[in-house]
Amino acid sequence: MLDKSMPYARVIMKRQPGTPVPAAGLPAGYSFEYYRDGDELAWGIIEASVAEFEHAEEATLYFRENYVPYATEVSRRTLFIRNEAGNKVATFTAWRNYTGNRRYPFMHWVAVMPRYQGLGLGRAIVAQGVHRMIELEGDCTMYIPTQTWSHKAIRLYRWAGFEPVLDEAAPGGFENQTARALTLIGHLL
Repeated sequence: MLDKSMPYARVIMKRQPGTPVPAAGLPAGYSFEYYRDGDELAWGIIEASVAEFEHAEEATLYFRENYVPYATEVSRRTLFIRNEAGNKVATFTAWRNYTGNRRYPFMHWVAVMPRYQGLGLGRAIVAQGVHRMIELEGDCTMYIPTQTWSHKAIRLYRWAGFEPVLDEAAPGGFENQTARALTLIGHLL
């Protein structure tokens, strides 16, 4: 869940090639699954549950507009964790952004539903997602945009080998406010 008690600032994090990817397995009864047609509703429910969107319908519409048009890519790049009841409870998208002609591998929309947090699902989906990005893009520099409101996730991304970016103004078109953000949340990291 987002911690909106502090000011918002964008944080950009980067993983360098060759950085080891830590291992993290899933608890018994959970499994990974890639996007299939219709999964945008599950994605919307997950993202709304962590307060990235106010309503699941708004999140679902966002996914339909920004990812579904790329049917082949979305099915290879959007990962879910499914619980033993068959419900999707976490998501990770291994996407990309562009600045001019430069392509930036970017992780998008990492989320675990609040009632499933604390089970190791975040570590598992981030580790699996980074492995997937390496399969798709090669072991290259990759980024993840986040925010001060997600300071708990920043610790998770650091565990996975990502470090705050202070020397790039707008990688992948995301305004980099990391220096300001660290003054706000550095004590929490």
